[in-house]
Amino acid sequence: MKLFEHGAVVLIAALIVVLVGVTVSDPPAQATSAPKASLRLSATLPIAPKRTLLDQGVALDRAIARATARTFSDTFDTLGYDLDSVLSGDDRVPRIFFASLPPDLGQIREVRVRKSIFFKTVLPLILQINEETLAERKRVWDLRYRMRLAQNLDAIDRLWLAGQFDHYGVAQGDMDGLLSRMDIIPPSLALAQSAEESGWGTSRFVREGNALFGQWVFSANRHMTPVRRDEGKTHRIKAFGALIDSVRAYTNNLNTHRAYTVFRRDRAAMRARGQPIDGMVLAGRLTRYSERGAGYVKTIRSIISVNRLRHLDDARLHDGKPNIEPVI
Repeated sequence: MKLFEHGAVVLIAALIVVLVGVTVSDPPAQATSAPKASLRLSATLPIAPKRTLLDQGVALDRAIARATARTFSDTFDTLGYDLDSVLSGDDRVPRIFFASLPPDLGQIREVRVRKSIFFKTVLPLILQINEETLAERKRVWDLRYRMRLAQNLDAIDRLWLAGQFDHYGVAQGDMDGLLSRMDIIPPSLALAQSAEESGWGTSRFVREGNALFGQWVFSANRHMTPVRRDEGKTHRIKAFGALIDSVRAYTNNLNTHRAYTVFRRDRAAMRARGQPIDGMVLAGRLTRYSERGAGYVKTIRSIISVNRLRHLDDARLHDGKPNIEPVI
């Protein structure tokens, strides 16, 4: 027996040495660091992209040296991504997730082209977050149904559910309260607000910090100070590592902050009546989003109307994979 135990110890020690050697010679990539990627278009059949933190589609790193507005436009054309087709309901949106907007977007003189690139870049991100939210919402409904049947939930489901109550700021066990907060933001509303808050993708906050929605914070860590901040104000603008993080934070803000209680109440009422979640209507519940109040709401509704964004509330992401892959 002692001989067996001695042999086992020697074997384990040998395996540890091998693993350490492999780690030193080929260290694992840091999950929080973005790869330095270049853009390559596939000239053959669609290539399944590498897995990303989104676990879907392809994330294109903002460090791409030639990721100009022209690069974005050419990429969209290659994918057959046409905004008019999406607006008319004839096509779906490809799963392409750029980490940042092109730095030269403001140099495009033709307003129509500039708007198109902005909308086509931001729309997939909004749809992705909505898709994730709906998947979580469905899981809550399933768990609620099982609980009403007096079925016991396993430890994983109970732990996940407790985390959702905490994340959304809802009392443990309040399933109705959780469902009222765990819901989508209409693409029309999110697009209009991102356009207004980011200067159509040209503001310093979105160029330097991927801040699409101008969210205020009061800490100095990873945030930017407005140049024209009113005297006595201490707020900063929250910065993000990628655009999708900004969309996720914006969604969480509308779904949890007490300033948007009426927004969530009316959205839940639309759900209860079986109506579409109407971005034009819900825009009217965001007077507290900006110091401009009713004037801000009027601007957001104008952007939605002029650009026909209500048609995008029915937009969906493509089920397939794009023929693009990041090259590290």
